[in-house]
Amino acid sequence: MIVINRFRVHPAERAGFENQAQAAVDLLRTKPGLQSVDLVQNLDDEQLWALVSRWENVGSYRRALGGFESKMTIVPLLSLSIDEPSAYDDSEEVGFNLPRNV
Repeated sequence: MIVINRFRVHPAERAGFENQAQAAVDLLRTKPGLQSVDLVQNLDDEQLWALVSRWENVGSYRRALGGFESKMTIVPLLSLSIDEPSAYDDSEEVGFNLPRNV
């Protein structure tokens, strides 16, 4: 399972964002089920960033967001992300999928 959180970061807010994002990345790296995590910047738009993580399964990802430390470090960063669906998996794993906003 892969999670892609995108962010639009004004140049004046870049240093603060990078510090906040790095703290989240460091904490995510301690979470069971994490396979990889990268903080990346778009090649064409300097304000567009993404946090890309790969997980063993959706449960591992959801559990990683629980607990006091995650709620104080990771969740505030994710609240800054662009409001769009972020979790993806192999289509065979997803199966028949109904939109949740119906």
